[in-house]
Amino acid sequence: MQAVWIPKHGDGSVLEVRTTPDPSPGEGEVRVRAVRCGLNFAEVSARQGLYPDAPKPPCVVGYEGAGVVDAVGPGVDGLSEGDRVLYLTRFGGHADCVVVPWQQAVVMPDGMTFDEGAALPVNYLTAFHMLFRIARIRAGEKVLVHMAAGGVGTAALQLCRTVDGVTTFGTASAGKHDYVREHGCTHAIDYRTLDYEEEVMKLTDGQGVDVVLDALGGDDWAKGYRLLRSTGMLIIFGMANTNKGGKRRLLHALVQILKVPRKSWLSFLDDNKAVAGVNIGHLWHEREMLREELMALLELYREGAIKPHIHRVVPFSEAKEAFAELEFGHNRGKVLLRPDDSSPDPS
Repeated sequence: MQAVWIPKHGDGSVLEVRTTPDPSPGEGEVRVRAVRCGLNFAEVSARQGLYPDAPKPPCVVGYEGAGVVDAVGPGVDGLSEGDRVLYLTRFGGHADCVVVPWQQAVVMPDGMTFDEGAALPVNYLTAFHMLFRIARIRAGEKVLVHMAAGGVGTAALQLCRTVDGVTTFGTASAGKHDYVREHGCTHAIDYRTLDYEEEVMKLTDGQGVDVVLDALGGDDWAKGYRLLRSTGMLIIFGMANTNKGGKRRLLHALVQILKVPRKSWLSFLDDNKAVAGVNIGHLWHEREMLREELMALLELYREGAIKPHIHRVVPFSEAKEAFAELEFGHNRGKVLLRPDDSSPDPS
């Protein structure tokens, strides 16, 4: 088994490709020969030492991928050797061979590429869960999406298009505005040159928005709460502001944490507003829920309503470059890793 290891916390140069024996599936598990592996901001934070859920180094991280089932353990229902699947895994995903519970692997639709399969689980599941299970968005509502050109941002914009009359506001640098508009953004806002809070209030005639999707953290959560109209909901799902690129900078991260607003529970009562948190990595015990949401996403894919956008596919041996795409905000859509012996463009 070939995998990308984090031997110690640090910048991208610490990453190593190592070879170890292949794992074997146990009761209720399948082994997948991975063709593509998804990369997410959580894994960047894990390498920096800023992700509390990550295993201690040396470790292999990664939550998702796509490939072919090559071994099936006893007690597996509905999967066979040779099936093309996408899957979720709790770490260990940046490897060319992964063992997962069968409920966390789903047969890919005909026509879906391995690139698309690996790009869908975490980003689209996070966006779907926030919009349809937590916020339960309705026709005509207004949604603010931060980091709109990233993986979750792209997914959220596409999913908002599936609900009639939803207006989206996306923060992104000016060079990414055409991209976010292409994927459904109604109003693209350059956060580098404009105060997005003022701009959103101007565009909504002072009313604010119904939903804010915020992976930034720090005082942006306070801004998001202020932007909510009555009965609105702020959904927080990350703290990207703690990242400053390269090695971890604990002082910078601490400053961002200290900027997180302290709210009284009674203020939610008075304001008629809500705050919710989403961490898909803490929903592993809800396998039926996650599988139901994945199946709904695959149906939307079959209908042509959603389609993952691949920014770049990088071999394991160049993983440092893949991490840098997310770490320094260069990506538009999804960054993927591929085993060094995997085809750059598999059929």
